[in-house]
Amino acid sequence: MRSTLTTSKPASRIPNTFRALRHYNYRVWFAGQTISLSGTWMQTMAQQVLVYRLTGSAAALGLISFIGLIPLIPFSLWGGSLTDRFPKRDVILWAQVVMMAQALLLSWLTWSGRVQVWHIYALSLLLAAVNAVDLPARQAFTVDMVEGKEDLTNAIGLNSAMFNLARALGPALAGLVVAAIGEGPAFFFNALTFVPVILALLSMRNLPQSSRPPQAHSTVRHILEGLRYVISKPVQLLLMSLVAVSAFLSMPYNTLMPVFAQDVLSESAQPVIARVCEGPARLFSCQSPQALPLGMLLTAVGVGAVLGALFVASLPAESHRGRWLTLGNLGFPLALLFVAVSRSFLFSLFMMMAAGWMFVLQNALANTLIQMTAPDEVRGRVMGFYTMTIQAFMRLGALQAGYVADWIGAPLALGMGALLSLLYGGWVALFKPVIRRL
Repeated sequence: MRSTLTTSKPASRIPNTFRALRHYNYRVWFAGQTISLSGTWMQTMAQQVLVYRLTGSAAALGLISFIGLIPLIPFSLWGGSLTDRFPKRDVILWAQVVMMAQALLLSWLTWSGRVQVWHIYALSLLLAAVNAVDLPARQAFTVDMVEGKEDLTNAIGLNSAMFNLARALGPALAGLVVAAIGEGPAFFFNALTFVPVILALLSMRNLPQSSRPPQAHSTVRHILEGLRYVISKPVQLLLMSLVAVSAFLSMPYNTLMPVFAQDVLSESAQPVIARVCEGPARLFSCQSPQALPLGMLLTAVGVGAVLGALFVASLPAESHRGRWLTLGNLGFPLALLFVAVSRSFLFSLFMMMAAGWMFVLQNALANTLIQMTAPDEVRGRVMGFYTMTIQAFMRLGALQAGYVADWIGAPLALGMGALLSLLYGGWVALFKPVIRRL
């Protein structure tokens, strides 16, 4: 039963775009998680720089992502089952503690000069396993924090804004930190950012208590029941297929960004590097100036995604979300095609911002539509399958993009993937009108 005690501010004081923030539990989560995710993006970007510095290989960048696929399927399915059986806050809390320890260990190895590529592989494997458990619980926990489905669409839009605000802030900060003092401090700052989200989880009050009786059957049977539910819903399967194809063919742009920043766009990025790191007007002395263009490209994605997420959060309840999802599903790979052919750093920044906007239209709305149609008793397992689909195809896509880029070059690898993704999105738009009507 959900508590009848109020935990929110009067709705009239909260703009419609941010109405989920009237709930106390969601407010503290939003603040803590924004800080934590900024640190996560700092670590992601700094780790890319570190791996490329140690290996000089795009395939190594792809392999780092692929390694996370190994624990993904068993742990994401298990995480979905845990979410439907145990308090979601407890699952998330323990996951945050382990991820903080992982960041501290990576920081110590890097800062002390002991780090080797196999260390990064092993710690990436650990982080992927914990994330696989954490993500379904975090997705399903949104309903509890906003006390029902009335503000769910808005909360998911704000979650995406939170994620992408962190994507904008994290790489920008990482670019400055890595350029100035190296990768190790960036990993340490990430570890510190877990403290606010842990405190936020501990401070929540009046969370709903589960009314589900303990399950008498096994975890495997519990997981299979959730799988049968997903398979019985054709529209949910089609939504997941859109995200899966995009994750495999378009989302690997993130893996290839260090190659674009340091090689493809290096000449046109020189004026930016010179302004920041060289000459009498320099901001500071740079140890790793190549980190600056990468940080700016990833920040551009984050800025566009924040704007897109706020747009999603502002959609009225009666809007046709499927139409906007279709626009995002077509616009995301189209923007990446322009990036693939561009040799202008400034034009590429603009196109990455557009890609971020369209990415959110696609993924936030697919997430919303799937969650709104899933009943409470299976939501954790449904989101387990959803996050498993995204993560598995994204990591496989990162691997293929890395090896294809080493074979024919990063621009062709990105362009071919984006073109195939665009063709599938066009086929769905033309021949599966049920999506547009949602």
